[in-house]
Amino acid sequence: MRLTILGGGGFRVPLVYGALLDDHAEGRVTEVVLHDLDPDRLAAVTRVLAEQAAPIPDAPRVTTTTDLDEALRGADFVFSAIRVGGLQGRADDERVALAEGVLGQETVGAGGIAYGLRTVPVATDIARRVARLAPHAWVINFTNPAGLVTEAMSRHLGDRVIGICDSPVGLGRRIARVLGVHDPAKAWIDYVGLNHLGWVRGLRVAGHDELPRLLADPALLGSFEEGRLFGTDWLRSLGAIPNEYLHYYYFNRETVDAYRRAERTRGAFLRDQQAGFYEEMNDPKAGALAAWDRTRAEREATYMAENRESAGAGEREADDLSGGYEKVALALMRAIARDERTTLILNVRNRHTLSVLDADAVIEVPCLVDANGAHPVSVDPLPGHATGLVCSVKAVEREVLAAAESGSRATAVKAFALHPLVDSVNVAHRLVEGYIAVHPGLAYLD
Repeated sequence: MRLTILGGGGFRVPLVYGALLDDHAEGRVTEVVLHDLDPDRLAAVTRVLAEQAAPIPDAPRVTTTTDLDEALRGADFVFSAIRVGGLQGRADDERVALAEGVLGQETVGAGGIAYGLRTVPVATDIARRVARLAPHAWVINFTNPAGLVTEAMSRHLGDRVIGICDSPVGLGRRIARVLGVHDPAKAWIDYVGLNHLGWVRGLRVAGHDELPRLLADPALLGSFEEGRLFGTDWLRSLGAIPNEYLHYYYFNRETVDAYRRAERTRGAFLRDQQAGFYEEMNDPKAGALAAWDRTRAEREATYMAENRESAGAGEREADDLSGGYEKVALALMRAIARDERTTLILNVRNRHTLSVLDADAVIEVPCLVDANGAHPVSVDPLPGHATGLVCSVKAVEREVLAAAESGSRATAVKAFALHPLVDSVNVAHRLVEGYIAVHPGLAYLD
Protein backbone atom coordinates (compact mmCIF):
# COMPACT_ATOMS: atom_id res chain seq x y z
CA MET A 1 0.00 0.00 0.00
CA ARG A 2 1.31 3.41 -0.98
CA LEU A 3 1.06 6.47 1.27
CA THR A 4 1.86 9.95 -0.02
CA ILE A 5 2.63 12.68 2.50
CA LEU A 6 2.23 16.25 1.23
CA GLY A 7 4.42 18.53 3.30
CA GLY A 8 6.84 15.62 3.49
CA GLY A 9 9.69 17.85 4.65
CA GLY A 10 7.65 18.91 7.68
CA PHE A 11 9.00 18.49 11.18
CA ARG A 12 6.30 16.09 12.39
CA VAL A 13 6.63 13.56 9.53
CA PRO A 14 8.86 11.25 11.64
CA LEU A 15 5.93 10.82 14.04
CA VAL A 16 3.88 9.33 11.22
CA TYR A 17 6.72 7.15 9.97
CA GLY A 18 7.43 5.93 13.50
CA ALA A 19 3.82 4.81 13.81
CA LEU A 20 4.10 2.99 10.47
CA LEU A 21 7.16 1.12 11.73
CA ASP A 22 5.07 -0.35 14.54
CA ASP A 23 2.55 -1.80 12.08
CA HIS A 24 3.45 -5.27 10.87
CA ALA A 25 0.00 -6.52 9.89
CA GLU A 26 -1.03 -7.67 6.44
CA GLY A 27 -2.08 -4.78 4.20
CA ARG A 28 0.27 -2.32 5.86
CA VAL A 29 1.98 0.60 4.13
CA THR A 30 5.01 -0.60 2.18
CA GLU A 31 5.90 2.63 0.37
CA VAL A 32 5.97 6.22 1.59
CA VAL A 33 6.30 9.08 -0.89
CA LEU A 34 7.32 12.41 0.62
CA HIS A 35 6.42 15.52 -1.35
CA ASP A 36 7.67 19.00 -0.49
CA LEU A 37 8.63 22.15 -2.35
CA ASP A 38 11.90 22.39 -0.39
CA PRO A 39 14.43 19.68 -1.31
CA ASP A 40 16.68 20.54 1.64
CA ARG A 41 13.87 19.90 4.12
CA LEU A 42 13.08 16.65 2.33
CA ALA A 43 16.70 15.57 2.66
CA ALA A 44 16.76 16.43 6.39
CA VAL A 45 13.57 14.50 7.19
CA THR A 46 14.71 11.55 5.07
CA ARG A 47 17.83 11.31 7.26
CA VAL A 48 15.68 11.10 10.38
CA LEU A 49 13.47 8.44 8.81
CA ALA A 50 16.50 6.40 7.75
CA GLU A 51 17.74 6.29 11.34
CA GLN A 52 14.27 5.32 12.55
CA ALA A 53 14.11 2.50 10.02
CA ALA A 54 17.65 1.19 10.58
CA PRO A 55 16.70 -1.56 13.08
CA ILE A 56 13.51 -2.55 11.19
CA PRO A 57 14.20 -5.08 8.40
CA ASP A 58 10.89 -4.60 6.58
CA ALA A 59 10.51 -0.83 7.04
CA PRO A 60 8.39 0.96 4.42
CA ARG A 61 10.46 2.22 1.50
CA VAL A 62 10.80 6.03 1.38
CA THR A 63 11.08 8.09 -1.80
CA THR A 64 10.96 11.86 -2.25
CA THR A 65 9.82 14.24 -4.96
CA THR A 66 9.13 17.93 -5.50
CA ASP A 67 6.64 17.12 -8.29
CA LEU A 68 3.09 17.08 -6.90
CA ASP A 69 1.52 15.10 -9.73
CA GLU A 70 4.23 12.44 -9.49
CA ALA A 71 3.61 12.19 -5.75
CA LEU A 72 -0.14 11.67 -6.19
CA ARG A 73 -0.18 9.10 -8.98
CA GLY A 74 -0.77 5.62 -7.62
CA ALA A 75 -1.41 6.74 -4.05
CA ASP A 76 -3.81 4.72 -1.93
CA PHE A 77 -3.80 7.31 0.86
CA VAL A 78 -2.71 10.93 0.88
CA PHE A 79 -1.79 12.70 4.10
CA SER A 80 -2.04 16.45 3.49
CA ALA A 81 0.14 18.33 5.97
CA ILE A 82 1.11 21.46 4.07
CA ARG A 83 1.96 24.87 5.57
CA VAL A 84 1.43 27.62 3.01
CA GLY A 85 3.85 30.44 3.77
CA GLY A 86 5.87 28.33 6.19
CA LEU A 87 6.45 29.24 9.82
CA GLN A 88 7.43 32.75 8.78
CA GLY A 89 3.87 33.10 7.50
CA ARG A 90 2.53 31.96 10.87
CA ALA A 91 4.75 34.45 12.69
CA ASP A 92 3.52 37.23 10.39
CA ASP A 93 -0.10 36.21 11.03
CA GLU A 94 0.47 36.58 14.75
CA ARG A 95 2.35 39.86 14.49
CA VAL A 96 -0.23 41.63 12.29
CA ALA A 97 -3.10 40.57 14.56
CA LEU A 98 -1.38 41.48 17.82
CA ALA A 99 -0.56 44.93 16.43
CA GLU A 100 -4.34 45.44 16.25
CA GLY A 101 -4.87 44.02 19.73
CA VAL A 102 -6.54 40.81 18.56
CA LEU A 103 -5.56 37.16 18.61
CA GLY A 104 -3.26 35.86 15.88
CA GLN A 105 -3.27 32.14 16.70
CA GLU A 106 -2.91 29.96 13.61
CA THR A 107 -6.39 28.38 13.77
CA VAL A 108 -8.41 30.77 15.94
CA GLY A 109 -9.44 34.35 15.28
CA ALA A 110 -7.66 36.66 12.86
CA GLY A 111 -4.61 34.40 12.48
CA GLY A 112 -6.78 31.42 11.57
CA ILE A 113 -8.64 33.46 8.96
CA ALA A 114 -5.41 34.72 7.40
CA TYR A 115 -3.98 31.20 7.33
CA GLY A 116 -7.19 29.91 5.79
CA LEU A 117 -7.18 32.57 3.07
CA ARG A 118 -3.63 31.55 2.13
CA THR A 119 -4.24 27.82 2.35
CA VAL A 120 -7.67 27.20 0.82
CA PRO A 121 -6.65 27.96 -2.79
CA VAL A 122 -3.68 25.59 -2.50
CA ALA A 123 -5.71 22.86 -0.78
CA THR A 124 -8.43 23.19 -3.41
CA ASP A 125 -5.88 22.70 -6.18
CA ILE A 126 -4.57 19.60 -4.41
CA ALA A 127 -8.10 18.21 -4.10
CA ARG A 128 -8.73 18.70 -7.82
CA ARG A 129 -5.46 16.94 -8.67
CA VAL A 130 -6.26 14.02 -6.38
CA ALA A 131 -9.68 13.68 -8.01
CA ARG A 132 -8.00 13.55 -11.42
CA LEU A 133 -4.81 11.56 -10.70
CA ALA A 134 -5.76 9.31 -7.77
CA PRO A 135 -9.57 9.15 -7.77
CA HIS A 136 -9.67 6.10 -5.51
CA ALA A 137 -7.31 7.55 -2.90
CA TRP A 138 -8.46 8.66 0.54
CA VAL A 139 -7.18 12.02 1.71
CA ILE A 140 -6.50 12.49 5.42
CA ASN A 141 -6.13 16.19 6.10
CA PHE A 142 -3.76 17.39 8.82
CA THR A 143 -3.48 20.92 7.42
CA ASN A 144 -4.77 23.73 9.64
CA PRO A 145 -7.28 25.22 10.01
CA ALA A 146 -8.30 21.56 9.75
CA GLY A 147 -12.09 21.90 9.63
CA LEU A 148 -12.05 24.76 7.14
CA VAL A 149 -9.48 23.13 4.86
CA THR A 150 -11.29 19.78 4.98
CA GLU A 151 -14.53 21.50 3.98
CA ALA A 152 -12.79 23.22 1.06
CA MET A 153 -11.37 19.90 -0.16
CA SER A 154 -14.67 18.07 0.35
CA ARG A 155 -16.27 20.22 -2.34
CA HIS A 156 -14.13 18.27 -4.83
CA LEU A 157 -13.55 14.97 -3.03
CA GLY A 158 -16.79 14.48 -1.13
CA ASP A 159 -16.48 12.07 1.78
CA ARG A 160 -13.10 10.79 0.53
CA VAL A 161 -11.38 13.57 2.49
CA ILE A 162 -11.41 13.33 6.28
CA GLY A 163 -9.85 15.82 8.68
CA ILE A 164 -8.07 14.80 11.86
CA CYS A 165 -6.93 16.51 15.04
CA ASP A 166 -5.40 15.09 18.20
CA SER A 167 -6.93 17.66 20.58
CA PRO A 168 -10.20 15.75 21.21
CA VAL A 169 -8.28 12.50 21.63
CA GLY A 170 -5.91 14.06 24.15
CA LEU A 171 -8.82 15.63 26.04
CA GLY A 172 -10.70 12.35 26.23
CA ARG A 173 -7.56 10.54 27.37
CA ARG A 174 -6.97 13.06 30.17
CA ILE A 175 -10.56 12.84 31.39
CA ALA A 176 -10.46 9.04 31.33
CA ARG A 177 -7.17 9.04 33.23
CA VAL A 178 -8.38 11.19 36.13
CA LEU A 179 -11.56 9.12 36.34
CA GLY A 180 -9.51 5.94 36.68
CA VAL A 181 -10.43 4.54 33.28
CA HIS A 182 -7.16 2.85 32.40
CA ASP A 183 -8.20 1.81 28.89
CA PRO A 184 -9.60 4.92 27.11
CA ALA A 185 -10.68 2.66 24.24
CA LYS A 186 -13.41 1.31 26.53
CA ALA A 187 -14.88 4.78 27.04
CA TRP A 188 -17.37 6.50 24.75
CA ILE A 189 -16.52 10.19 24.49
CA ASP A 190 -19.55 12.39 23.80
CA TYR A 191 -17.74 15.17 21.94
CA VAL A 192 -19.25 17.61 19.46
CA GLY A 193 -18.40 20.90 17.75
CA LEU A 194 -16.06 22.21 15.09
CA ASN A 195 -12.31 21.71 14.88
CA HIS A 196 -10.72 23.49 17.87
CA LEU A 197 -14.22 24.46 19.02
CA GLY A 198 -15.79 21.46 20.74
CA TRP A 199 -16.94 20.17 24.11
CA VAL A 200 -16.89 16.82 25.93
CA ARG A 201 -20.38 16.46 27.37
CA GLY A 202 -20.08 12.94 28.67
CA LEU A 203 -17.70 10.01 29.06
CA ARG A 204 -19.55 6.71 29.21
CA VAL A 205 -18.06 3.48 30.50
CA ALA A 206 -20.23 0.36 30.28
CA GLY A 207 -23.17 2.60 29.50
CA HIS A 208 -22.72 4.86 32.56
CA ASP A 209 -21.78 8.52 32.22
CA GLU A 210 -18.80 9.24 34.48
CA LEU A 211 -18.51 12.97 33.68
CA PRO A 212 -20.96 14.14 36.41
CA ARG A 213 -18.68 12.50 38.98
CA LEU A 214 -15.75 14.54 37.67
CA LEU A 215 -17.71 17.80 37.64
CA ALA A 216 -18.92 17.22 41.21
CA ASP A 217 -15.40 16.79 42.60
CA PRO A 218 -13.43 20.11 42.59
CA ALA A 219 -10.17 18.41 43.56
CA LEU A 220 -10.45 15.85 40.78
CA LEU A 221 -11.62 18.47 38.29
CA GLY A 222 -8.65 20.70 39.03
CA SER A 223 -6.12 17.90 38.76
CA PHE A 224 -5.68 17.88 34.97
CA GLU A 225 -4.85 20.31 32.17
CA GLU A 226 -8.30 21.67 31.32
CA GLY A 227 -9.28 22.04 34.97
CA ARG A 228 -6.23 24.19 35.62
CA LEU A 229 -6.59 26.06 32.33
CA PHE A 230 -10.27 27.02 32.58
CA GLY A 231 -10.79 26.85 36.34
CA THR A 232 -13.10 24.42 38.08
CA ASP A 233 -15.90 26.94 38.66
CA TRP A 234 -16.20 27.72 34.96
CA LEU A 235 -16.21 24.04 33.96
CA ARG A 236 -18.93 23.30 36.48
CA SER A 237 -20.94 26.25 35.14
CA LEU A 238 -20.62 24.88 31.60
CA GLY A 239 -21.43 21.33 32.67
CA ALA A 240 -18.90 20.17 30.07
CA ILE A 241 -15.16 20.10 29.40
CA PRO A 242 -14.16 22.38 26.49
CA ASN A 243 -11.42 21.72 24.01
CA GLU A 244 -8.33 23.61 25.16
CA TYR A 245 -8.62 25.98 22.19
CA LEU A 246 -11.79 27.44 23.69
CA HIS A 247 -9.50 29.17 26.18
CA TYR A 248 -8.88 31.68 23.39
CA TYR A 249 -12.60 32.51 23.46
CA TYR A 250 -13.44 32.30 27.15
CA PHE A 251 -10.28 34.15 28.30
CA ASN A 252 -9.45 36.15 25.20
CA ARG A 253 -8.31 39.37 26.86
CA GLU A 254 -5.93 37.60 29.22
CA THR A 255 -4.52 35.44 26.44
CA VAL A 256 -3.93 38.36 24.08
CA ASP A 257 -2.19 40.24 26.90
CA ALA A 258 0.05 37.23 27.56
CA TYR A 259 0.88 36.90 23.87
CA ARG A 260 1.75 40.59 23.63
CA ARG A 261 4.08 40.33 26.63
CA ALA A 262 5.85 37.24 25.32
CA GLU A 263 9.39 37.59 24.03
CA ARG A 264 8.38 35.79 20.84
CA THR A 265 5.12 34.56 19.43
CA ARG A 266 4.58 30.81 19.09
CA GLY A 267 5.12 30.99 15.34
CA ALA A 268 8.38 32.92 15.74
CA PHE A 269 9.59 30.43 18.35
CA LEU A 270 8.85 27.45 16.09
CA ARG A 271 10.35 29.23 13.07
CA ASP A 272 13.64 29.80 14.90
CA GLN A 273 13.65 26.41 16.59
CA GLN A 274 13.04 24.45 13.41
CA ALA A 275 15.49 26.60 11.44
CA GLY A 276 18.09 25.46 13.97
CA PHE A 277 17.15 21.82 13.45
CA TYR A 278 17.28 22.01 9.65
CA GLU A 279 20.57 23.91 9.84
CA GLU A 280 22.00 21.17 12.06
CA MET A 281 20.98 18.64 9.42
CA ASN A 282 23.45 20.27 7.02
CA ASP A 283 26.18 18.58 9.06
CA PRO A 284 26.45 15.01 7.73
CA LYS A 285 27.97 13.89 11.05
CA ALA A 286 25.04 15.12 13.16
CA GLY A 287 22.76 12.48 14.67
CA ALA A 288 19.52 13.22 12.86
CA LEU A 289 17.12 11.26 15.05
CA ALA A 290 18.65 12.53 18.31
CA ALA A 291 18.46 16.14 17.08
CA TRP A 292 14.85 15.67 16.01
CA ASP A 293 13.89 14.07 19.35
CA ARG A 294 15.47 16.91 21.29
CA THR A 295 13.73 19.56 19.21
CA ARG A 296 10.37 17.79 19.40
CA ALA A 297 10.51 17.52 23.20
CA GLU A 298 11.06 21.28 23.51
CA ARG A 299 8.27 21.97 21.04
CA GLU A 300 5.75 19.85 22.96
CA ALA A 301 6.71 21.23 26.38
CA THR A 302 6.08 24.83 25.26
CA TYR A 303 2.70 24.16 23.59
CA MET A 304 0.08 26.80 24.56
CA ALA A 305 2.57 28.23 27.08
CA GLU A 306 0.98 31.69 26.99
CA ASN A 307 -2.45 30.29 27.82
CA ARG A 308 -1.10 28.31 30.74
CA GLU A 309 0.80 31.37 31.94
CA SER A 310 -2.31 33.57 31.85
CA ALA A 311 -4.29 30.90 33.73
CA GLY A 312 -1.53 30.00 36.17
CA ALA A 313 -1.87 26.41 34.97
CA GLY A 314 1.81 25.47 35.33
CA GLU A 315 3.79 23.09 33.13
CA ARG A 316 2.30 20.40 30.92
CA GLU A 317 2.23 16.91 32.38
CA ALA A 318 4.65 14.34 30.99
CA ASP A 319 1.79 12.15 29.73
CA ASP A 320 0.59 15.02 27.53
CA LEU A 321 3.88 15.49 25.70
CA SER A 322 3.63 12.49 23.38
CA GLY A 323 1.41 14.00 20.68
CA GLY A 324 -1.06 11.59 19.13
CA TYR A 325 -2.28 12.87 15.78
CA GLU A 326 -0.20 10.28 13.95
CA LYS A 327 -1.93 7.50 15.91
CA VAL A 328 -5.34 8.87 14.94
CA ALA A 329 -4.27 9.02 11.29
CA LEU A 330 -2.95 5.46 11.28
CA ALA A 331 -6.04 4.12 13.06
CA LEU A 332 -8.21 5.85 10.46
CA MET A 333 -6.17 4.50 7.58
CA ARG A 334 -6.20 0.95 8.94
CA ALA A 335 -9.94 1.04 9.52
CA ILE A 336 -10.57 2.01 5.90
CA ALA A 337 -7.92 -0.14 4.25
CA ARG A 338 -8.62 -3.31 6.25
CA ASP A 339 -12.26 -2.71 7.20
CA GLU A 340 -11.20 -2.77 10.86
CA ARG A 341 -14.22 -1.01 12.26
CA THR A 342 -13.50 1.55 14.92
CA THR A 343 -14.77 4.81 16.41
CA LEU A 344 -12.73 8.01 16.10
CA ILE A 345 -13.41 11.72 16.58
CA LEU A 346 -12.96 13.20 13.09
CA ASN A 347 -13.74 16.17 10.88
CA VAL A 348 -16.40 15.09 8.39
CA ARG A 349 -19.40 16.48 6.55
CA ASN A 350 -22.32 17.05 8.89
CA ARG A 351 -25.05 15.26 6.92
CA HIS A 352 -27.86 15.37 9.51
CA THR A 353 -25.79 15.22 12.69
CA LEU A 354 -26.20 18.83 13.90
CA SER A 355 -29.55 20.23 12.79
CA VAL A 356 -28.37 23.84 13.11
CA LEU A 357 -25.85 23.33 10.29
CA ASP A 358 -26.35 22.23 6.70
CA ALA A 359 -25.36 18.80 5.40
CA ASP A 360 -22.08 19.93 3.81
CA ALA A 361 -20.71 21.77 6.85
CA VAL A 362 -17.65 19.98 8.23
CA ILE A 363 -17.96 19.28 11.95
CA GLU A 364 -15.88 17.39 14.54
CA VAL A 365 -17.74 14.45 16.11
CA PRO A 366 -17.36 10.74 16.89
CA CYS A 367 -17.54 8.67 13.73
CA LEU A 368 -17.89 5.00 12.97
CA VAL A 369 -15.17 4.11 10.47
CA ASP A 370 -15.12 1.16 8.09
CA ALA A 371 -14.07 0.38 4.53
CA ASN A 372 -16.60 2.91 3.23
CA GLY A 373 -15.16 5.80 5.22
CA ALA A 374 -16.20 7.78 8.28
CA HIS A 375 -19.85 8.05 9.30
CA PRO A 376 -20.80 10.68 11.91
CA VAL A 377 -22.71 9.36 14.89
CA SER A 378 -25.95 11.00 15.95
CA VAL A 379 -25.44 13.42 18.84
CA ASP A 380 -27.70 15.41 21.12
CA PRO A 381 -28.19 19.11 20.25
CA LEU A 382 -25.67 21.57 21.65
CA PRO A 383 -26.75 23.95 24.41
CA GLY A 384 -27.59 27.49 23.32
CA HIS A 385 -24.24 29.09 24.19
CA ALA A 386 -22.33 26.45 22.21
CA THR A 387 -24.78 26.54 19.30
CA GLY A 388 -24.32 30.29 18.98
CA LEU A 389 -20.53 30.02 18.91
CA VAL A 390 -20.49 27.09 16.47
CA CYS A 391 -22.89 28.82 14.07
CA SER A 392 -20.96 32.09 14.28
CA VAL A 393 -17.58 30.50 13.54
CA LYS A 394 -19.02 28.31 10.78
CA ALA A 395 -20.46 31.46 9.15
CA VAL A 396 -16.96 32.98 9.24
CA GLU A 397 -15.50 29.83 7.64
CA ARG A 398 -18.03 30.09 4.85
CA GLU A 399 -17.00 33.71 4.20
CA VAL A 400 -13.36 32.60 4.04
CA LEU A 401 -14.28 29.95 1.47
CA ALA A 402 -16.28 32.50 -0.53
CA ALA A 403 -13.39 34.99 -0.45
CA ALA A 404 -10.91 32.34 -1.57
CA GLU A 405 -13.18 31.32 -4.43
CA SER A 406 -14.10 34.81 -5.61
CA GLY A 407 -10.95 36.75 -4.74
CA SER A 408 -13.16 39.39 -3.16
CA ARG A 409 -11.37 41.65 -0.68
CA ALA A 410 -14.74 42.83 0.64
CA THR A 411 -15.71 39.25 1.46
CA ALA A 412 -12.39 38.74 3.24
CA VAL A 413 -13.09 41.85 5.34
CA LYS A 414 -16.52 40.41 6.14
CA ALA A 415 -14.93 37.16 7.34
CA PHE A 416 -12.68 39.03 9.77
CA ALA A 417 -15.40 41.42 10.93
CA LEU A 418 -17.87 38.64 11.72
CA HIS A 419 -15.48 36.65 13.89
CA PRO A 420 -16.35 36.79 17.61
CA LEU A 421 -12.75 37.69 18.48
CA VAL A 422 -12.49 40.69 16.11
CA ASP A 423 -14.21 43.62 17.76
CA SER A 424 -14.55 46.20 14.96
CA VAL A 425 -15.20 46.41 11.23
CA ASN A 426 -12.44 49.03 11.07
CA VAL A 427 -10.04 46.52 12.65
CA ALA A 428 -11.13 43.97 10.05
CA HIS A 429 -10.26 46.39 7.23
CA ARG A 430 -6.82 47.05 8.74
CA LEU A 431 -6.20 43.34 9.23
CA VAL A 432 -6.89 42.58 5.58
CA GLU A 433 -4.60 45.39 4.45
CA GLY A 434 -1.91 44.26 6.88
CA TYR A 435 -2.04 40.64 5.78
CA ILE A 436 -1.99 41.51 2.09
CA ALA A 437 1.10 43.63 2.73
CA VAL A 438 3.08 40.77 4.28
CA HIS A 439 1.76 37.76 2.36
CA PRO A 440 2.35 37.57 -1.41
CA GLY A 441 -0.03 34.62 -1.44
CA LEU A 442 -2.95 36.95 -0.70
CA ALA A 443 -2.37 39.05 -3.81
CA TYR A 444 -5.43 37.38 -5.36
CA LEU A 445 -7.70 39.49 -3.12
CA ASP A 446 -8.84 42.62 -4.96
